[in-house]
Amino acid sequence: MATRKIWRAERVVLPDGERPAAIAVEDGTVVGILEKDAPWEADEEVLVPDGQALMPGLIDIHVHVNEPGRTEWEGYETATRAAAAGGFTTLVDMPLNSSPCTTSLENLELKKEAARGKLSMDVGFWGGVIPGNIEELRPMWEAGVFGFKCFLGDSGLDEYPYVDRPTLLAAMKEIASFGGLLIIHAEDASVLDSAPGCDGRSYEAFMNSHPAEAENASVDFVVEAVRQTGCRAHILHLGSAGAVDSIRRAKAEGLPITVETAPHYLTFDAEEIPDGATEYKCCPPLRGHANRMGLWKALQEGVIDLVASDHSPSTAELKHLDTGDFGAAWGGISSVQLGFSAVWTEGRKLGASLSDVARWQGSNPAAVVGLAGKGSIEVGAAADLITVAPDETFVVDKDKLFHKNPVSPYHGRELAGVVKATWLAGEPVEPHGPARGREITRDNK
Repeated sequence: MATRKIWRAERVVLPDGERPAAIAVEDGTVVGILEKDAPWEADEEVLVPDGQALMPGLIDIHVHVNEPGRTEWEGYETATRAAAAGGFTTLVDMPLNSSPCTTSLENLELKKEAARGKLSMDVGFWGGVIPGNIEELRPMWEAGVFGFKCFLGDSGLDEYPYVDRPTLLAAMKEIASFGGLLIIHAEDASVLDSAPGCDGRSYEAFMNSHPAEAENASVDFVVEAVRQTGCRAHILHLGSAGAVDSIRRAKAEGLPITVETAPHYLTFDAEEIPDGATEYKCCPPLRGHANRMGLWKALQEGVIDLVASDHSPSTAELKHLDTGDFGAAWGGISSVQLGFSAVWTEGRKLGASLSDVARWQGSNPAAVVGLAGKGSIEVGAAADLITVAPDETFVVDKDKLFHKNPVSPYHGRELAGVVKATWLAGEPVEPHGPARGREITRDNK
């Protein structure tokens, strides 16, 4: 027997903007977008309180879960619980820092097995490109991965070496042959090798060890490689506004390139980061205020397509919070639970709407990775829904976040936009409720 539910709200974020509406759902799928007070026979009616908005469940395509192998850093239970609490109903898991890394069909099956029965929301998987595994790419694609990640400089893990330029071109030709997607950590190895080293508490020294030119040069090469091979490419976590013009020209040329940035690049200025505050360490590094404003401009203009968390957790010990040594600390920021609120907090100061955020963190990620029926409220889509109080604020307490290790540069920061409730395919997702999530592949199959 079909289950029929309806959500009624004064503010509903739809693909064409906000308006009062009723969202009719049958067996977890949106079957009608009606006038707010329209009659519709339902088994359950959800009335969204005044002051709250109904939005599509958000999508985070850049999350490091680290299970299996490094579950003490993060695991599926904690990562997906945190994501759901932050309004995300779908994530795509990176091929590292789990062990083994997802660079073969065999390792992909180990990933899937590790995730079963632990998911609070829907999860898909990326594969990886490393030297010597080109023959593994097509089988992983056929098994449903969303694409393949590579590094153009040191990844920080010996088991995930970066690819040189000839290897990258060969991989791109192979991926293009079956219509796949390559996603790229764009920091050029030669630029990094020639940069000054970093050893100690100075944030400026760390930032200088990963100069913006490493990103800029890498993006320039990726653009040329796409031009040569026709391979679809997605630039991960853009941190340098200096690369924006190159990306703008590539898009104007019609090259199949998309770009993301992360909430922390839109939130923090290098000028405010104290020496020794290794909770801020990430690669590429956080840069100055003018750079941050350049990234915001590119996002609002559509040159940057989307925002994804790059949730990259580790144990507190690996962050070396006791010594504040940026050279020794693991680079990564845990923010899968805070991505919506962080983007909304800064975005609304610059005139962004909830519709903009839903596009940057919902429909655009769905479009980039090929997730049909996700990321927007429309007939035929999954009833992945959230309610948010956009004007309500909260102060981040790292000890109350759901991800495994209580380390966050957002600790003590006031953010706007409180996620009040989350539904996956029309069913509520509770912090300690049943594991309702499922493994997904391209086209949401």
